[in-house]
Amino acid sequence: MTALPASGREWHLAARPHGWPKPEDLALREVPVTEPGEGRILVRNKHFSVDPYMRGRMNDVKSYAPPYKLDHPMDGGAVGEVVASNADGFAVGDHVLHGLGWREYAQVPARYAVKVDASLAPLSAYLGVLGMPGLTAYAGLFEVASFKEGDTVFVSGAAGAVGSQVGQLARIKGASRVIGSAGSDDKVKLLVEEYGFDAAFNYKSGGSVKEQLKKAAPDGIDVYFDNVGGEHLEAAISSFNLHGRATICGMISLYNSTEAAPAPRNLAQVIGKRLRLQGMLVGDHQALQPQFVKDVAGWLASGELKYRETSVEGIENGFDAFLGLLRGENTGKMIVTLN
Repeated sequence: MTALPASGREWHLAARPHGWPKPEDLALREVPVTEPGEGRILVRNKHFSVDPYMRGRMNDVKSYAPPYKLDHPMDGGAVGEVVASNADGFAVGDHVLHGLGWREYAQVPARYAVKVDASLAPLSAYLGVLGMPGLTAYAGLFEVASFKEGDTVFVSGAAGAVGSQVGQLARIKGASRVIGSAGSDDKVKLLVEEYGFDAAFNYKSGGSVKEQLKKAAPDGIDVYFDNVGGEHLEAAISSFNLHGRATICGMISLYNSTEAAPAPRNLAQVIGKRLRLQGMLVGDHQALQPQFVKDVAGWLASGELKYRETSVEGIENGFDAFLGLLRGENTGKMIVTLN
């Protein structure tokens, strides 16, 4: 066993943000690194994830995930290497996926760590295409939205880690048409030319989402995968065919709002069109994990499924990576890679 460092750095929530998080709301602090306790492993993180849901956890409100505690380290998905073990089944040198990100060194209860194989895919892929965002896409499309061959599918935030995978899975499984929205012309080009979307539009510059969607899907849509909320959800309701299904996965357009957002103005159409709008949390779908990994690993190997990552180097840039994610500066999964 190699000698452990005396200390490591971790990001703490210093104050609860009002609106957009500010640099003073987070603090990068140095803390002692100690030998792992009984049943624990010490992991040197190599990559950690920043995700939109983390913005909600910065608020002191009751939700599906507990709020971050002030002056404590934040957490989230991470992959790293075991550097010390006091737990059966884990050895120094093993690579593991766990939930104590936002730090350089994590003392992880072994029951909450999962070994991953760095020879099958890059470690960072276990935070994205083979990780929580990938399972979100898979479960949200196939189980929640009840996708079936021949459906026309619309995905908002389609160049992100979840959205890009949703669109490709729909294409692989026989969608008649796949449409995506994204926040830049380069992302629109990526969706069509690399990911195989039939159509895509820039929601920031091309006019109203409603009109752009109607142009991209003149025969309407059957499935909507919502990562954005707001104007996008209203547009989807307008374009839905009878018995349309929406997976409400995220509403990133509202996460930094300081006032209550108005509901879609056309909600009454839910009745006449007999629509199903269903919220989802990926934690409800863990039973799909084995089938998800089997299917997605196969599609990655065959080249049918492609993915991108945006990697920000250095733990000191973790806050900037998180802000960049909220602004939509990432293409694919946003990852912080530790030196």
